[in-house]
Amino acid sequence: MTIQPKKRKIHSLTGRITPELMQESWKAVRRNRGAAGIDKVSIELYSQHAGTNLEILMRKLKTRNYWPKALKRVFIPKGKGKTRPLGIPTVQCRIVQEVVRRLINPIFEKRFHNNSFGFRPGRNCHQAVRKVKEYLKQGYTHIVDADIKGFFDNIPHKLIMAEVANEIADGNILQLIERFLKSGVMEEGQLRPTTKGTPQGGVISPLLANIVLNPLDHELERNGHKFVRYADDFVILCKSKQQATKALELVKEILEGKMGLELSPEKTKICRYSEGFDFLGFHITPNGASIRAKSEEKFKDAVRKITIRSRNLDQEVIEKLNQVIRGTVNYFAQPFTTVKGQCRQFDRWIRKRLRCMKYKCISRRDNFRMKKKHLIRLGLQSCYQLCCVRLNVRYVPG
Repeated sequence: MTIQPKKRKIHSLTGRITPELMQESWKAVRRNRGAAGIDKVSIELYSQHAGTNLEILMRKLKTRNYWPKALKRVFIPKGKGKTRPLGIPTVQCRIVQEVVRRLINPIFEKRFHNNSFGFRPGRNCHQAVRKVKEYLKQGYTHIVDADIKGFFDNIPHKLIMAEVANEIADGNILQLIERFLKSGVMEEGQLRPTTKGTPQGGVISPLLANIVLNPLDHELERNGHKFVRYADDFVILCKSKQQATKALELVKEILEGKMGLELSPEKTKICRYSEGFDFLGFHITPNGASIRAKSEEKFKDAVRKITIRSRNLDQEVIEKLNQVIRGTVNYFAQPFTTVKGQCRQFDRWIRKRLRCMKYKCISRRDNFRMKKKHLIRLGLQSCYQLCCVRLNVRYVPG
């Protein structure tokens, strides 16, 4: 009988909390900006006495005297009238979460699977999509498009703590993470306890999500499945429908049987490459990767908010529009995409919105009253032109 060597855990993380680490974490939080939490202390207000605040905070962290404040509940639009709940920590809590994240991230980063691309240094969405296309070229054309039901809101706290404690034995750090998870949410003036989940909006939440799903990644590999995961969004690629069915059964077994999570029956499906499927905002088919319908609608919603007919068309409107246009084109205009046609359509639709905004009505004659060159003179950027520049292809005005 072979005796397995005892697993070595990391013990002395609290001793690594230094003034330098506190400063680096504060700078990262300040760079990311963000709203104030329930204490109404903004980034600007905190920075007025940052040195003293960080010194006191470090002392509390080292003596286990830090207790996170409750999260501030806000809701952001999700499309089709739905909203997504976010939990906004205070500035001080964000600094502490960043400190803990910087301490434990290098430990887990070495253990994460190579096909996990979400919220990891040097990795992004586009690399994930390229990896999917690589597998498709190899003949893995049956896709399990999986969606975990309310993932961030439903991860059991015991599961998170167990996975973290597998690698870390520093009681202070473990206690801090548990306190973050159980800090509660202030909603409509009432403090509501948090008995499960890790809040979307927390600095440490993406890392905890990767830690929880890492065993699923390795189990899929052990069973010979090709997959690509970005946080809780993942696809499994197989060579036959039979393999895809087995992969889906395995995922259900792991999520429901071992993790206390479940797949969304409405959003989880098995499909063929020829039918097309959505991943990270793209609609992927044998003809290429285009902007999926939901992402198109999200872009149009952002434009609609800026171009309300009751407002006047001025320079501020153009600047806000340009920000939305640049962000969308920068994300979707990639060498592996086919989005030029969609970008042309966006341009026509935006010009129509602006003419309607200017003349407070919809009329074809407005095309002659406010020509395209006039909008260009105002500084409006073209989705199609930006797309051509990014793809380094010839721009044909139209």
